Amino acid sequence: MSAFIFKRAGNGSSLISQYSRTKTRALCFSQPLHSFLDSNQNSKVLDSGYSSILLKSLKKPRGSFWALQNSSFLGSQNQHSFHLNLKGWIWAGQFGTQAAIEPCTSDGLTVDGITGSKWTILEESESDWRSHAAATAQSIQVIKKRLQWKKLMVRLDMLSVELNKPDLWNDPVHAGKISREHGSLMGKIKEVKTFEQELLEHIDMIKLAREENDSELESESMKALLRMRRDSKDKELEALLAGEHDSCSCYIEVQAGAGGTESMDWAAMVMQMYQTWAQRRGYGVTVVDEMPGEIAGIKRATIKVDGEYAFGYAKAEVGVHRLVRISPFDSGKRRHTSFAAVAVIPILGDVSTHVQINESDLRIERFRAGGAGGQHVNTTESAVRIVHIPTGITATCQNERSQHQNKASAMAVLQSRLDQLEMAHQAQMNSQHTQSLTEISWGNQIRTYVLHPYRMVKDLRTNYEVSDPDSVLEGDLDDFILSYLSASLDKDDDEQ
Repeated sequence: MSAFIFKRAGNGSSLISQYSRTKTRALCFSQPLHSFLDSNQNSKVLDSGYSSILLKSLKKPRGSFWALQNSSFLGSQNQHSFHLNLKGWIWAGQFGTQAAIEPCTSDGLTVDGITGSKWTILEESESDWRSHAAATAQSIQVIKKRLQWKKLMVRLDMLSVELNKPDLWNDPVHAGKISREHGSLMGKIKEVKTFEQELLEHIDMIKLAREENDSELESESMKALLRMRRDSKDKELEALLAGEHDSCSCYIEVQAGAGGTESMDWAAMVMQMYQTWAQRRGYGVTVVDEMPGEIAGIKRATIKVDGEYAFGYAKAEVGVHRLVRISPFDSGKRRHTSFAAVAVIPILGDVSTHVQINESDLRIERFRAGGAGGQHVNTTESAVRIVHIPTGITATCQNERSQHQNKASAMAVLQSRLDQLEMAHQAQMNSQHTQSLTEISWGNQIRTYVLHPYRMVKDLRTNYEVSDPDSVLEGDLDDFILSYLSASLDKDDDEQ
């Protein structure tokens, strides 16, 4: 049996529960307090020392109400607060989803109210609870913006309508897709709401601690707010990767463009840059296909990047990359401009979303592997090229020792390319996932790397730039990626 307390409010009463200092439940009643009290309202208060009680209230959807069941009330004589032993409560009236409930403190303060109050945000080292709360509330608003909160709620309502249709499961594949998306959206909403509630609970706890001169409770709450402030920055980053396929692994393809040997060498540098970046992030990297250039570098190459959110990060690199440098292949030491194009394709883990491939639609070609290789590799037709006849899409793998392994790898690449093509066709999202590798030339670049006459790397989409190109070419790409992802979400929000 849990201890509860009623606290009188101007427009109603709050039901407050005492669990632990970090895990609490509470309800807000819109009815006047006296309507819940009967013959026991003059009873003696059992215990006035509730130093760990946390005030908490929730707004309810319109047209609904709370009802108590099997509860006994024990109230004080002044009727300003009422303790009770609550055996159980039930939700009565119109059902509403948790997503519709807006968290608030016991005195009605919400996250929007905190940001609207414009509390000064100080350094983390400053022990100011308002500063920590304001910084965390600001992060919550950034998270909601990045998640496109209003669109998320509208989509959730649409999916809820679909799930309630009696004939939904007549098509199990469609029903499964709807159910998974609904669950995913509910998970995102619940996570944000829980974070909001935790912030408001700690604010209530600090206020209560100061009322009761409980320095220990105040110190714990201050530490909790500081921890939330720091955690909120990680959650802001997670919100950048909230796309449908962002959590997937991916293939990164690099192809040399205009510039001959110069661009082939540049393409090899770009591919090495992504391999180093992926390894620094702890991702698994596998070379799937590589076509070396005649003199140096590569004509094209594909790597598989295995890890959580690999696609979410790497999709920011889609486009043409331009290099300006003194050519190591020019005896006159003249300055050259080279181009390489990057495409990123998600690897879908859900088999039900894969495009079905018919064996009759495939043309499988076998040939000897190129490159340095080994004695066995260069003397047998172990390399495999698979052509999907209806679309003309091809996939090649020549880096494995056996033909069987190369075929399996090539089929995996082909499957991902067809899946990506289907996604682009259905949602008109091709520009988000990859760009055409045919226009790899001047005027189409997303980023410029200058090694001469000055040193700089600049992203032309965001204007973010650094003066240390060596670190970028060694895989230090996170700042460019995060800058682009943030700018993209801000742009989408402005267009709404």
